[in-house]
Amino acid sequence: MPATSSPDDPLAGLHDALLAWLPSQRWFPAKGREIAGLRTVGHAVVSAPGESPTVEHAVIGVSFADASGGSAEERYQLVLGVQASPPADVEYAVIGRRDGDVVYDGLADGRISRLFLSLITENATRGPLRFVAEPDTEAPIVGPGRPLIGEQSNSSVIYGERAIMKLFRRATAGLNPDLELHRALRRQGSREVAPLLGAIEGELDGEPMTVAMLQGYASNSADGWSMAAASVRDLLAEADLRADEVGGDFAGEAHRIGKTVAAVHLELAAALGTQPLDARGASEIEAWMLERLDRAAAAVPGVAEQRDAIADVLRGVTAAEPSTLQRIHGDLHLGQELRTPTGWLVIDFEGEPSKPLADRVRPDSPMRDVAAMLRSFDYAAFHQLSEWEQSADDPDPQLERRAQEWADRNRSAFCDGYAEVSGTDPRDVPELLRAYELDKAVYEVLYETRNRPGWVSIPLRSMRRLLTPAGRGER
Repeated sequence: MPATSSPDDPLAGLHDALLAWLPSQRWFPAKGREIAGLRTVGHAVVSAPGESPTVEHAVIGVSFADASGGSAEERYQLVLGVQASPPADVEYAVIGRRDGDVVYDGLADGRISRLFLSLITENATRGPLRFVAEPDTEAPIVGPGRPLIGEQSNSSVIYGERAIMKLFRRATAGLNPDLELHRALRRQGSREVAPLLGAIEGELDGEPMTVAMLQGYASNSADGWSMAAASVRDLLAEADLRADEVGGDFAGEAHRIGKTVAAVHLELAAALGTQPLDARGASEIEAWMLERLDRAAAAVPGVAEQRDAIADVLRGVTAAEPSTLQRIHGDLHLGQELRTPTGWLVIDFEGEPSKPLADRVRPDSPMRDVAAMLRSFDYAAFHQLSEWEQSADDPDPQLERRAQEWADRNRSAFCDGYAEVSGTDPRDVPELLRAYELDKAVYEVLYETRNRPGWVSIPLRSMRRLLTPAGRGER
């Protein structure tokens, strides 16, 4: 459907091109939904008069014909480069033409990323945008940034292996929890996150909005998912060796990750406080879980068939012994852990991207993060198993046992590490942990059904395990 715009819309003439361009972007999550239209919500010129290229920041609202897959309108941030004849190295990022000029994704242009870094260093203001350096820090003075390839929900540029700037593609009024929690951890002197160097802030609907954040870049690092996947492959290839005998055994790293996550939880509690998980708080958490369960049951027959049994497990939150709530990561998994030469770092504190901001900043039990990590070890094991097996309908029992052995060993090592630093062993609250883990599996089933149907068997298998008596405790 062609987009419509008012004559004074600064992006008039570009909306139709944007509607064609958006579904091809990795960070645009609504690829399967029919777009009904687009409007410009906010717009600012960042570059100085006469500078080339012209640099614009825009917030666009994308509306959908069917709101059943989410909200009726979603908002996204764009950085646009505008030039009559852009250089050849940004041709792949061209969106369209406007008033005779070529308009392209500005993060592909090193001149624009270099301008943003300079503005942060200078604590500059351009229209409604504020470029802010963190106190007592120095942003590295380096050349142009290069786009980071492979991101899913945001877009980043790397500056000379020394800094990374992340543009939050989803535009939301309010302080982004990734920036908020990094500032809190910086006040605690945390060594479990990359140093925060600065941010770009703006306004949306009369409220503050986080545009981007700048951090130190963890060079020579590897993400936990890739390392875990390699470990599983090593085990599956060795028919006669146990998990602890394989050269690529990951348990030592799982133990270190557990210690790192526990340290982050302690630092967040010290910076932002805690509150008791009382009956009212537990009831609210249970209500969120049941609401998600009902959404998943409406979309996935495999969940609908077990809806009541799942609900019984989720009610374990209200039956749990008294504990505390605090700010947590909210979307923790092996891909959010980076192994550097000196230890592990936790990244991306935005929380589950499908949740409203109010839900992502609400205090929750640290066991939600722990359960999410336990689910991630399962994912690593059984995703690799699916790569080995010739048919999902006829699995190899020996390979399944070996994948399960890897998951069990690393889940246990993670909990050991977590308990060593926090003083609390997650396995001492089995019903609470089980409820959070099953809630995460429900989320995963719904996500995979919509985005990666070939992976949906992994969380479905875990749901079955968590609903059996043998799945009630730590495996």
